[in-house]
Amino acid sequence: MSVACGFECVFLLGFSRWAWKRCTYVGSDDSSAWPLATPDEFDAVPRICRLILAVYEPDLRNPQFPPAGGYRLNPDWLVKRVTYQQTLGRSPPYLIYLDHHHREIVLAIRGLNLAKESDYKLLLNNRLGMQMFDGGYVHYGLLKSAIWLLNQESDTLRTLWLDNGSDYTMVFAGHSLGSGVAALLTIIVVNHRDRLGGIPRNKVRCYSVAPARCMSLNLAVKYADVVNSIILQDDFLPRTATPLEDIFKSIFCLPCLLFLVCLRDTFIPEGRKLRDPRRLYAPGRMYHIVERRFCRYN
Repeated sequence: MSVACGFECVFLLGFSRWAWKRCTYVGSDDSSAWPLATPDEFDAVPRICRLILAVYEPDLRNPQFPPAGGYRLNPDWLVKRVTYQQTLGRSPPYLIYLDHHHREIVLAIRGLNLAKESDYKLLLNNRLGMQMFDGGYVHYGLLKSAIWLLNQESDTLRTLWLDNGSDYTMVFAGHSLGSGVAALLTIIVVNHRDRLGGIPRNKVRCYSVAPARCMSLNLAVKYADVVNSIILQDDFLPRTATPLEDIFKSIFCLPCLLFLVCLRDTFIPEGRKLRDPRRLYAPGRMYHIVERRFCRYN
């Protein structure tokens, strides 16, 4: 009886510590020591976000979403638009847009569609640790989707870059699920630039909005010069240490998931987590958009 009571006390103390840390911790604490981004560094982000939103638009000539920062898309510059029916579940829908004003070739990928079974299959297809990639680990399903996407569009992208001059930048962008595909597509392109006509590394960029944790820490650091992650305030997806596939598998047993998260966060040291080479992180360089006030959201 005393052993059981002792176990309950230990668990209660551990849970109380975890609950206190979670209740007093806000998203802005993550970046409290980070330097501020310069206007030039952040200038492209609203424009890229608007391009990602365009994938959700049924008609670009009659947009549902207002211009971001005064940036309007020119429907005549749309090169290609690919739907779920055309991807056959191998990738989220995407579009290719040729921005002559900013001299960018943009491939933008939409995020998770809660009504599409193919998106869940892509998310849950993660053979973590069974295959290394470029000296690290990545989300298997997102990598597979990125490879398919490059095979489908490499000819189009190469032609656009060669026809419009070498001063154009190749931009891969995505939201949520699409952000992971875009980030992994970027590092594949950087390692196989001949697929796009020999494009230089400094002419390749990626913007992952609300990024999925899709690559190990060494890869996230290695490609921080080309991959940019944009995180808003307390966004759950790039912050959770629980693998995405486990979250969706546990969707009908949330108390069980919370119990396991509590045990892990309480008893596993952060240093040990960082030493795990298979642990996945949000990709590249991070920009954190926050309101640094406790219990305040604007």
